[in-house]
Amino acid sequence: MFEARDLSTPVAAIRDEHAPDVQVVDCERDFETLPPAQAEDLGLLVDTLEPASYPADWLPADAPQLLARYASSDFTVGMPGDGSVVWTRQTDPPIVIVKPRVQGSPESFIDFLLAEAFVELDLEVSEHFIGFFEETYPELNRAVDLGPNGTYQVAAALYDGWVGLQSREVFAEWHGDHPELADAWQDAGTRLEDRVAGLPRAVARGETEFADATELACAAIKHAIELPAPFAALDTDAYRDHGPEYAIRWAEKTFDSLAE
Repeated sequence: MFEARDLSTPVAAIRDEHAPDVQVVDCERDFETLPPAQAEDLGLLVDTLEPASYPADWLPADAPQLLARYASSDFTVGMPGDGSVVWTRQTDPPIVIVKPRVQGSPESFIDFLLAEAFVELDLEVSEHFIGFFEETYPELNRAVDLGPNGTYQVAAALYDGWVGLQSREVFAEWHGDHPELADAWQDAGTRLEDRVAGLPRAVARGETEFADATELACAAIKHAIELPAPFAALDTDAYRDHGPEYAIRWAEKTFDSLAE
């Protein structure tokens, strides 16, 4: 199910700098959430497993089943929206898992995704948005008028954007010591610019759902590209400093505006 992955020289350097104890493995099949038996196989690769768990009252009554499972004491690795490279600190040492769906992507982009995982591990951020919003998640649920799954998608996007405000500061320092990774970071941002700039028009025309637009805009934050309204308000020091409180206020204002 899992096989150790060889790292390029630039990526190995980032691992040594930010997460020297992490193990990196390829997974033989794609997943959003690893089936329990396969997740337990990770125990063969590490010293200990310490499943994350969160209070049940942090979740609204209509929370998606997978979110409720993640918040429980079950050992849950990977969630919808995590992307092609997943990391977890529920193991000791931490593990980074590369999904097969990265096959066909440029090697430089895969290297960036791996380096990003090491940087996020070093930032010591939560591996899921429920550890970010904590007891305020029901407030976000009330502010986002999209149903449980739409709220989940917006919450995951908002958390991704908040992490990106921090990680991009590290990425921007790569130009001197890690130019290959800096180029990959910038190239990925360049590929997003036109799509992000057209989001307001796409949402207004019904071509893009608001949750999808939020996901794309927040993913762009880590690449330091300009965002259109209403997403530009998330690319601020105020969001970085005030986190969940700011995200919920942004959601309240944005959805009030959409309802007018």
